[in-house]
Amino acid sequence: MAEEFVINSNAIETKINQLLPSQGGFQPGVDFSASTMVIPIVDLTETAEGSGLRQDLQSCFSKNSSHASINNATTTIVSTTGYFRVFGVGTLSAGGSENVEIRINDGVTNYTIYKALNNTATSQNVSFDFIVLLKAGDSLVGVASATDVYLEVTTRQLADLSENLVNP
Repeated sequence: MAEEFVINSNAIETKINQLLPSQGGFQPGVDFSASTMVIPIVDLTETAEGSGLRQDLQSCFSKNSSHASINNATTTIVSTTGYFRVFGVGTLSAGGSENVEIRINDGVTNYTIYKALNNTATSQNVSFDFIVLLKAGDSLVGVASATDVYLEVTTRQLADLSENLVNP
């Protein structure tokens, strides 16, 4: 049988008033109570928010992912608004000043997000994995600066501008 206890604590009352302002605070003369009965608590927050996926699975790639292969060119990869995971590899040839670059273009100006240069005597592979936000008018652009420079980019939308998650 569960036992009931009355709790008189200004600290607890203050904390409840801070955490639950919509409840209007506790009324004077009303005490808190506690019980020795065990009551299980089930956290449904993830499901209530609209996603039942673990966070790491939310960012996985699928057949709905977008891929671009770029060689000796500047190419628009994504022109849709939202939050995107950008993953890929660049291959830079030996010597010279070749580079691979990922930019956000707002229709007027290029903003470099990622850039790798190769001024060495050996070929070089570089990899990247990051998340970008594309707002209205923005596009994600990839650059491979020479005929012997390659950029492979895969993207997947994680969320829209309203921060609604996009499942894979």
